[in-house]
Parts: sequence; C-alpha cells; structure tokens
Amino acid sequence: MKKTTVKKTDVAKLRIRVRAYEHKILDASVRQIMDTAARFDATVQGPVPLPTEIRKYTVNRGAFVHKNAREQFEMRAHKRLVDIVNPSGKLVEALTNLSLPSGVNIEVKML
Repeated sequence: MKKTTVKKTDVAKLRIRVRAYEHKILDASVRQIMDTAARFDATVQGPVPLPTEIRKYTVNRGAFVHKNAREQFEMRAHKRLVDIVNPSGKLVEALTNLSLPSGVNIEVKML
C-alpha cells in the first residue's frame, strides 16, 4: 500500500478562551465576540463549552466540639473556547477594543 502525504497549509488561528463565574455573562461576552467576528466575515469555530471547574471548600460551623457540623461552599468557573481562522488585522484591533463586562477573563493565543 502506498501512503499519501498531505501537506497542511499554514493557517493562522486566533484561539480565545473565555472564563467567568456566571454563565449568563459568559454567554453574552462570547456572543459579542462572535458578532464582532461576523462583521469582518471571519470564519469562526465554536463556541466550544469546556468543562466547568468546580472548587469546593469545607469549613467547620462550630468552633470546638461540633466536628460533624460542617458547611460547604463552591465556586464554579465556566469556560468557552472560540477559534477564529485567518483573522485580519482590523478584526484583531476590533477585538482588542471590545469592552466586556467585569468578571470575564480572556486568554488569546495565536496558533
């Protein structure tokens, strides 16, 4: 059997990871990013929901004797992933000038 090799063309990708504690704010922010990319006719892959990061903290309710009386708190971090294929310079500039609500963390990587 003959193996065929296919060369991949170098495609620039802008990978955006969005993270927030409230999923409604997160979805609104991702929608803003998608609308901005659609205005510049960019090819968008996503949004891909990533696993929710759950941190649980257990504390004692009582001070001394009441070991079995405990209370649990948790923090949930929701995450989404958006890929933009072959972003133009104007699109990158528009994304940097985008004002998103507080509580939304964004990581941008160029692949």
